[in-house]
Amino acid sequence: MDPCIQEIFHHMTKERLIKEIITELSADLAVLSTAARSAHAAATHEECLPDNKYDTTALEASYIAQGQANRAQDIRVALESYRTLTLYNFDDETPVRLTALVTLEDGEGNVRRFFLGPQGGGMKISDNTTEIVVITPGSPLGRALLGKRTGDEVRAGEAATAMMFTIVAVD
Repeated sequence: MDPCIQEIFHHMTKERLIKEIITELSADLAVLSTAARSAHAAATHEECLPDNKYDTTALEASYIAQGQANRAQDIRVALESYRTLTLYNFDDETPVRLTALVTLEDGEGNVRRFFLGPQGGGMKISDNTTEIVVITPGSPLGRALLGKRTGDEVRAGEAATAMMFTIVAVD
C-alpha cells in the first residue's frame, strides 16, 4: 500500500477509535449518573433515616452516592480529554507517545494492540479484526512504551511474571 494512503488509513482508524472511546465513556457516564441519582435519593429518603445510633443505612448510601459522583466526574474529565485530543502521526522511526496505536508481539507470535490515551486505561475497543486496549502513560506498560520505536523490545509486568514483547508497528 502506498505510504501516504496507509497513513490516511491509520489516521482514520484512530479517529474512529477515538469516537468509539467517546461513545463508550458517554454510555458509562449515563449509567453512572443514573446510579448516583438513585443512590442519592436512597440516602436522603425518609425510610433510610436511622432508627438508632447503630443504623448506618443512610450513611452507607451517601458514601455510595459520593463515590458514584466522583467516578462520574472522572469520566467527564476523560471525555473532555478525548474530545480535545490531537492525534499524532507515527512511522517506524517516531518514538511512542500519546495517541500511538502500538502493535506488540510476544515470543510465541501472539499479537496485541494498545492505544496510548490520556485517560480510560483498561477500556477495550474492537476494531473488527483485533481488540485494542487503551493504556495510559501512567500505567506500567505505558511507561515502558514511551520513547520506544518499531523493532524495540519492551518488558511488561512484574519481575517474576514479566513478559517480553517486540514493537512490530506504531501507527
